[in-house]
Amino acid sequence: MVASTNNAKSSLSLVERQDALRRLINQQSRITVAQICELFSVSEATARRDLDALAELGEIQRVHGGAVAVRKAPPEPPVLQRAAEQAEFKQRIGRRAAELVADGETIFLSSGTTAHEVARHLRGRQLTVITNSLLVINELSNARGISLIALGGSFRRSELSFIGHITEQALTELRADKVIMGMRAVDPDEGLTNDYLAETQTDRAILRIGRQVILVADHTKIGRVATAFVAPLDAVHTLVTNREVPPEIVEAFEAKGIQVLLA
Repeated sequence: MVASTNNAKSSLSLVERQDALRRLINQQSRITVAQICELFSVSEATARRDLDALAELGEIQRVHGGAVAVRKAPPEPPVLQRAAEQAEFKQRIGRRAAELVADGETIFLSSGTTAHEVARHLRGRQLTVITNSLLVINELSNARGISLIALGGSFRRSELSFIGHITEQALTELRADKVIMGMRAVDPDEGLTNDYLAETQTDRAILRIGRQVILVADHTKIGRVATAFVAPLDAVHTLVTNREVPPEIVEAFEAKGIQVLLA
């Protein structure tokens, strides 16, 4: 039975084989080159070409020795609703990212629950903090030693943040030693994406003001892709995430020159 099945698969056309391969990866989440060779009776070179072709179309994500499924990021609930989600991981990430900040620096903190955790761990420091997040403003408004620059703009109620033209204009007047930023989805191939188109230009303006960009995202955001493209991966210098990220995904980021810190 196995032999007849393999013979049937070996007679598939290129399009049919790649479509079957795509469906198989989506069903079982990952596959190796060796498994493809056995299942489809093809050479390693052919298996790799098939994977490369599917990866170029954004259908899968290539990893060392094979591929994994590209996971679409689900719609993001409001920020206050997300506060309790992955709380332990966000706390660890916030603490680790705060350790990267030196006294006397000027940093930008974005909106989002993970960036808010970074703010919690900056209390008691001597810093200048720029932010468009109402959560961060409230967290640091009475923190001695922190000079707070709050950006206005169009208020996004679900995120408790300020975005849009006024925010972006203010950002052109500012520079930061470090930008610490959350993101809806981060993928080694697809880069930084979010699910709110109106925020995309503001995110890009934020990325431009930092000499160093530190992305903070828990494992549920890693290896996922959302609707709106924000920036390629090379806009980021460091990714701070938690240890639950699969090793092959960490390796994929590091292969692109990104420093990955696991909290």
